[in-house]
Amino acid sequence: MRFFSPSHGQAERNLADQKKIDLQTRTESSLKGLVLLAVLSLFWGLGWPAMKVTLAEVRPWTFRAVCLMASGSALLALARSGGNRLRVPPEDLGPLILTSVINITGWHILSAHGVAAMQAGRAAIVAYTMPLWAIILSRLILKEDITAPRLWALAVGFVGLALLLGPDLQKVGAAPAGVIFMLGAAFCWAAGTVLVKFFRWHMPAALVMGWQLLIGGIPIVMGALLLDPLTALGDISLKAAAAFVYLIAGPMIFCHWAFFVVVQMFPANVAALSTLSIPVIGVFSSALLLGEALSLYELIALCLVVVALALTSLGKRP
Repeated sequence: MRFFSPSHGQAERNLADQKKIDLQTRTESSLKGLVLLAVLSLFWGLGWPAMKVTLAEVRPWTFRAVCLMASGSALLALARSGGNRLRVPPEDLGPLILTSVINITGWHILSAHGVAAMQAGRAAIVAYTMPLWAIILSRLILKEDITAPRLWALAVGFVGLALLLGPDLQKVGAAPAGVIFMLGAAFCWAAGTVLVKFFRWHMPAALVMGWQLLIGGIPIVMGALLLDPLTALGDISLKAAAAFVYLIAGPMIFCHWAFFVVVQMFPANVAALSTLSIPVIGVFSSALLLGEALSLYELIALCLVVVALALTSLGKRP
Protein backbone atom coordinates (compact mmCIF):
# COMPACT_ATOMS: atom_id res chain seq x y z
CA MET A 1 0.00 0.00 0.00
CA ARG A 2 1.28 3.44 -0.87
CA PHE A 3 0.92 6.28 1.59
CA PHE A 4 0.46 9.78 0.23
CA SER A 5 1.75 12.85 2.01
CA PRO A 6 0.97 16.49 1.21
CA SER A 7 3.20 18.03 -1.40
CA HIS A 8 5.87 20.51 -0.42
CA GLY A 9 3.75 23.34 -1.86
CA GLN A 10 0.71 22.26 0.15
CA ALA A 11 2.78 22.16 3.36
CA GLU A 12 4.01 25.69 2.72
CA ARG A 13 0.43 26.87 2.13
CA ASN A 14 -0.68 25.22 5.38
CA LEU A 15 2.17 26.90 7.26
CA ALA A 16 1.28 30.28 5.71
CA ASP A 17 -2.38 29.82 6.68
CA GLN A 18 -1.36 28.96 10.25
CA LYS A 19 0.84 32.07 10.42
CA LYS A 20 -2.08 34.20 9.24
CA ILE A 21 -4.30 32.71 11.95
CA ASP A 22 -1.63 33.32 14.61
CA LEU A 23 -1.15 36.91 13.41
CA GLN A 24 -4.89 37.52 13.47
CA THR A 25 -5.12 36.08 16.97
CA ARG A 26 -2.27 38.28 18.22
CA THR A 27 -3.83 41.34 16.55
CA GLU A 28 -7.22 40.66 18.14
CA SER A 29 -5.53 40.12 21.53
CA SER A 30 -3.58 43.39 21.21
CA LEU A 31 -6.75 45.24 20.21
CA LYS A 32 -8.56 43.80 23.23
CA GLY A 33 -5.70 44.91 25.46
CA LEU A 34 -5.69 48.44 24.02
CA VAL A 35 -9.45 48.73 24.51
CA LEU A 36 -9.08 47.56 28.11
CA LEU A 37 -6.28 50.10 28.66
CA ALA A 38 -8.43 52.93 27.31
CA VAL A 39 -11.52 51.91 29.30
CA LEU A 40 -9.74 51.38 32.62
CA SER A 41 -7.88 54.71 32.26
CA LEU A 42 -11.21 56.45 31.58
CA PHE A 43 -12.98 54.69 34.47
CA TRP A 44 -10.18 55.36 36.95
CA GLY A 45 -9.94 59.00 35.85
CA LEU A 46 -13.70 59.54 36.19
CA GLY A 47 -13.51 57.93 39.62
CA TRP A 48 -12.09 61.14 41.12
CA PRO A 49 -15.13 63.38 40.51
CA ALA A 50 -17.42 60.44 41.32
CA MET A 51 -15.63 60.08 44.65
CA LYS A 52 -16.13 63.77 45.39
CA VAL A 53 -19.87 63.48 44.66
CA THR A 54 -20.25 60.41 46.88
CA LEU A 55 -18.20 61.80 49.78
CA ALA A 56 -20.38 64.91 49.86
CA GLU A 57 -23.13 62.67 51.31
CA VAL A 58 -21.43 59.51 52.58
CA ARG A 59 -18.91 59.52 55.42
CA PRO A 60 -15.38 58.42 54.40
CA TRP A 61 -15.22 55.37 56.68
CA THR A 62 -18.57 53.99 55.51
CA PHE A 63 -17.74 54.81 51.90
CA ARG A 64 -14.47 52.91 51.95
CA ALA A 65 -15.86 50.02 54.01
CA VAL A 66 -18.56 49.29 51.42
CA CYS A 67 -16.14 49.72 48.48
CA LEU A 68 -13.49 47.40 49.89
CA MET A 69 -15.79 44.62 51.05
CA ALA A 70 -17.71 44.57 47.75
CA SER A 71 -14.65 44.77 45.49
CA GLY A 72 -12.55 42.33 47.53
CA SER A 73 -15.32 39.73 47.49
CA ALA A 74 -15.85 40.22 43.75
CA LEU A 75 -12.14 39.82 42.92
CA LEU A 76 -11.89 36.64 44.97
CA ALA A 77 -15.02 35.31 43.26
CA LEU A 78 -13.45 36.05 39.86
CA ALA A 79 -10.22 34.31 40.93
CA ARG A 80 -12.20 31.29 42.15
CA SER A 81 -14.17 31.09 38.92
CA GLY A 82 -10.84 30.98 37.10
CA GLY A 83 -9.90 27.81 38.96
CA ASN A 84 -7.72 29.32 41.71
CA ARG A 85 -7.93 28.10 45.28
CA LEU A 86 -8.69 30.87 47.78
CA ARG A 87 -6.49 29.42 50.52
CA VAL A 88 -3.71 31.74 51.72
CA PRO A 89 -0.38 29.89 52.12
CA PRO A 90 0.92 30.22 55.73
CA GLU A 91 4.15 31.85 54.54
CA ASP A 92 2.12 34.58 52.79
CA LEU A 93 -0.07 35.48 55.77
CA GLY A 94 2.34 37.87 57.53
CA PRO A 95 3.34 39.80 54.38
CA LEU A 96 -0.31 39.88 53.30
CA ILE A 97 -1.45 41.51 56.55
CA LEU A 98 1.39 44.05 56.50
CA THR A 99 0.86 45.08 52.86
CA SER A 100 -2.92 45.15 53.34
CA VAL A 101 -2.73 47.60 56.24
CA ILE A 102 -0.32 49.92 54.40
CA ASN A 103 -1.46 49.59 50.79
CA ILE A 104 -5.21 49.30 51.38
CA THR A 105 -6.16 50.62 54.82
CA GLY A 106 -3.71 53.53 54.66
CA TRP A 107 -4.32 54.53 51.05
CA HIS A 108 -8.11 54.20 51.04
CA ILE A 109 -8.96 55.99 54.26
CA LEU A 110 -6.41 58.78 53.78
CA SER A 111 -7.41 59.38 50.15
CA ALA A 112 -11.11 59.41 51.07
CA HIS A 113 -10.51 62.08 53.72
CA GLY A 114 -8.22 63.95 51.30
CA VAL A 115 -10.77 64.08 48.48
CA ALA A 116 -13.46 65.14 50.93
CA ALA A 117 -11.31 68.07 52.09
CA MET A 118 -10.01 69.43 48.75
CA GLN A 119 -10.76 69.65 45.04
CA ALA A 120 -10.92 66.25 43.34
CA GLY A 121 -8.65 67.33 40.48
CA ARG A 122 -6.02 68.71 42.82
CA ALA A 123 -6.23 65.52 44.92
CA ALA A 124 -5.65 63.40 41.80
CA ILE A 125 -2.45 65.31 40.99
CA VAL A 126 -1.09 64.89 44.53
CA ALA A 127 -2.04 61.19 44.56
CA TYR A 128 -0.06 60.49 41.40
CA THR A 129 3.16 61.61 42.99
CA MET A 130 3.18 58.02 44.26
CA PRO A 131 5.91 56.81 41.82
CA LEU A 132 8.25 59.50 43.16
CA TRP A 133 7.96 58.15 46.70
CA ALA A 134 8.26 54.61 45.29
CA ILE A 135 11.62 55.49 43.70
CA ILE A 136 12.99 56.60 47.07
CA LEU A 137 11.55 53.62 48.96
CA SER A 138 12.77 51.19 46.28
CA ARG A 139 16.29 52.49 46.86
CA LEU A 140 15.97 52.07 50.64
CA ILE A 141 14.14 48.73 50.74
CA LEU A 142 14.87 46.96 47.44
CA LYS A 143 18.34 48.48 46.96
CA GLU A 144 17.38 49.47 43.42
CA ASP A 145 19.60 52.01 41.69
CA ILE A 146 18.16 55.45 41.02
CA THR A 147 18.80 55.70 37.29
CA ALA A 148 19.16 58.97 35.42
CA PRO A 149 15.54 58.95 34.13
CA ARG A 150 14.27 58.27 37.65
CA LEU A 151 16.44 61.03 39.05
CA TRP A 152 14.95 63.39 36.51
CA ALA A 153 11.49 62.06 37.41
CA LEU A 154 12.11 62.95 41.06
CA ALA A 155 13.26 66.45 40.13
CA VAL A 156 10.44 67.14 37.67
CA GLY A 157 7.76 65.58 39.89
CA PHE A 158 8.70 67.48 43.02
CA VAL A 159 8.92 70.73 41.05
CA GLY A 160 5.38 70.04 39.88
CA LEU A 161 4.25 69.32 43.43
CA ALA A 162 5.90 72.49 44.72
CA LEU A 163 4.34 74.50 41.89
CA LEU A 164 0.94 73.04 42.73
CA LEU A 165 1.09 73.68 46.46
CA GLY A 166 3.63 76.46 46.94
CA PRO A 167 2.29 79.53 45.11
CA ASP A 168 -1.30 78.79 46.09
CA LEU A 169 -0.84 79.01 49.85
CA GLN A 170 -4.32 80.41 50.41
CA LYS A 171 -6.02 77.27 49.13
CA VAL A 172 -3.60 74.99 50.95
CA GLY A 173 -4.02 77.06 54.11
CA ALA A 174 -7.78 76.82 53.78
CA ALA A 175 -7.62 73.02 53.64
CA PRO A 176 -4.22 71.87 54.94
CA ALA A 177 -5.71 68.56 56.07
CA GLY A 178 -6.62 67.64 52.49
CA VAL A 179 -3.05 68.06 51.27
CA ILE A 180 -1.62 66.18 54.26
CA PHE A 181 -4.11 63.33 53.80
CA MET A 182 -3.35 63.00 50.06
CA LEU A 183 0.42 63.08 50.56
CA GLY A 184 0.05 60.41 53.24
CA ALA A 185 -2.15 58.36 50.90
CA ALA A 186 0.41 58.61 48.08
CA PHE A 187 3.18 57.55 50.45
CA CYS A 188 1.14 54.54 51.68
CA TRP A 189 0.41 53.54 48.09
CA ALA A 190 4.13 53.71 47.26
CA ALA A 191 5.21 51.84 50.40
CA GLY A 192 2.63 49.12 49.83
CA THR A 193 3.67 48.73 46.20
CA VAL A 194 7.34 48.41 47.11
CA LEU A 195 6.58 45.89 49.87
CA VAL A 196 4.45 43.79 47.51
CA LYS A 197 7.51 43.59 45.27
CA PHE A 198 9.81 42.94 48.23
CA PHE A 199 8.04 39.79 49.43
CA ARG A 200 8.04 36.50 47.56
CA TRP A 201 4.45 35.38 47.03
CA HIS A 202 3.16 31.85 46.68
CA MET A 203 -0.24 32.70 45.17
CA PRO A 204 -1.41 34.54 42.03
CA ALA A 205 -1.50 38.34 41.94
CA ALA A 206 -5.29 38.39 41.63
CA LEU A 207 -5.60 36.52 44.93
CA VAL A 208 -3.08 38.82 46.60
CA MET A 209 -5.11 41.86 45.54
CA GLY A 210 -8.46 40.33 46.51
CA TRP A 211 -7.26 39.31 49.97
CA GLN A 212 -5.54 42.67 50.42
CA LEU A 213 -8.83 44.49 49.80
CA LEU A 214 -10.71 42.31 52.31
CA ILE A 215 -8.03 42.24 55.03
CA GLY A 216 -7.23 45.93 54.61
CA GLY A 217 -10.93 46.68 54.74
CA ILE A 218 -11.45 45.05 58.16
CA PRO A 219 -10.04 48.01 60.20
CA ILE A 220 -12.09 50.37 58.04
CA VAL A 221 -15.29 48.39 58.64
CA MET A 222 -14.58 48.50 62.38
CA GLY A 223 -13.94 52.25 62.16
CA ALA A 224 -17.18 52.77 60.25
CA LEU A 225 -19.15 50.86 62.89
CA LEU A 226 -17.56 52.89 65.70
CA LEU A 227 -17.47 56.36 64.10
CA ASP A 228 -20.41 56.49 61.70
CA PRO A 229 -24.10 56.12 62.53
CA LEU A 230 -25.88 52.99 61.33
CA THR A 231 -28.06 55.23 59.14
CA ALA A 232 -25.01 56.57 57.26
CA LEU A 233 -26.38 55.30 53.93
CA GLY A 234 -30.04 55.86 54.74
CA ASP A 235 -30.36 59.42 53.41
CA ILE A 236 -28.39 59.49 50.17
CA SER A 237 -29.51 61.19 46.97
CA LEU A 238 -29.93 59.38 43.66
CA LYS A 239 -26.92 61.26 42.24
CA ALA A 240 -24.61 60.18 45.07
CA ALA A 241 -25.99 56.62 44.98
CA ALA A 242 -25.30 56.37 41.23
CA ALA A 243 -21.74 57.67 41.74
CA PHE A 244 -21.28 55.15 44.58
CA VAL A 245 -22.43 52.22 42.43
CA TYR A 246 -20.19 53.41 39.58
CA LEU A 247 -17.14 53.53 41.89
CA ILE A 248 -17.68 49.98 43.12
CA ALA A 249 -18.49 48.43 39.73
CA GLY A 250 -16.03 50.49 37.65
CA PRO A 251 -12.80 51.65 39.35
CA MET A 252 -12.88 49.09 42.17
CA ILE A 253 -13.96 45.83 40.46
CA PHE A 254 -13.69 46.16 36.68
CA CYS A 255 -10.47 48.22 36.64
CA HIS A 256 -8.62 45.93 39.05
CA TRP A 257 -9.61 42.92 36.92
CA ALA A 258 -8.77 44.73 33.67
CA PHE A 259 -5.37 45.82 34.94
CA PHE A 260 -4.46 42.22 35.83
CA VAL A 261 -5.43 41.19 32.28
CA VAL A 262 -3.45 44.07 30.75
CA VAL A 263 -0.32 43.24 32.78
CA GLN A 264 -0.48 39.69 31.44
CA MET A 265 -0.92 40.85 27.83
CA PHE A 266 1.61 43.71 27.68
CA PRO A 267 5.04 44.42 29.14
CA ALA A 268 4.94 46.02 32.58
CA ASN A 269 6.22 49.35 31.30
CA VAL A 270 3.37 49.57 28.78
CA ALA A 271 0.85 48.91 31.55
CA ALA A 272 2.55 51.52 33.71
CA LEU A 273 2.47 54.11 30.94
CA SER A 274 -1.30 53.61 30.71
CA THR A 275 -1.64 55.34 34.07
CA LEU A 276 -0.33 58.62 32.57
CA SER A 277 -3.80 59.59 31.36
CA ILE A 278 -5.55 58.95 34.68
CA PRO A 279 -4.63 62.18 36.52
CA VAL A 280 -5.28 64.13 33.30
CA ILE A 281 -8.78 62.64 33.01
CA GLY A 282 -9.30 63.16 36.74
CA VAL A 283 -8.39 66.86 36.57
CA PHE A 284 -10.38 67.76 33.46
CA SER A 285 -13.42 65.61 34.29
CA SER A 286 -13.56 67.22 37.74
CA ALA A 287 -13.46 70.65 36.11
CA LEU A 288 -16.16 69.66 33.60
CA LEU A 289 -18.50 67.73 35.89
CA LEU A 290 -17.99 69.54 39.19
CA GLY A 291 -17.15 73.02 37.94
CA GLU A 292 -13.77 73.04 39.69
CA ALA A 293 -11.61 75.96 38.58
CA LEU A 294 -8.36 75.18 36.76
CA SER A 295 -5.52 77.61 37.36
CA LEU A 296 -2.36 77.91 35.29
CA TYR A 297 -0.38 76.53 38.25
CA GLU A 298 -2.51 73.38 38.28
CA LEU A 299 -2.17 72.82 34.54
CA ILE A 300 1.62 73.21 34.63
CA ALA A 301 1.86 71.00 37.73
CA LEU A 302 -0.28 68.37 36.00
CA CYS A 303 2.04 68.40 32.96
CA LEU A 304 5.12 68.06 35.16
CA VAL A 305 3.64 65.16 37.16
CA VAL A 306 2.68 63.36 33.92
CA VAL A 307 6.22 63.86 32.58
CA ALA A 308 7.60 62.50 35.86
CA LEU A 309 5.32 59.45 35.55
CA ALA A 310 6.63 58.84 32.04
CA LEU A 311 10.24 59.12 33.22
CA THR A 312 9.66 56.57 36.00
CA SER A 313 8.55 54.07 33.35
CA LEU A 314 11.64 54.48 31.16
CA GLY A 315 14.02 51.57 31.34
CA LYS A 316 11.66 49.23 33.18
CA ARG A 317 11.88 45.64 32.07
CA PRO A 318 8.80 43.47 31.45
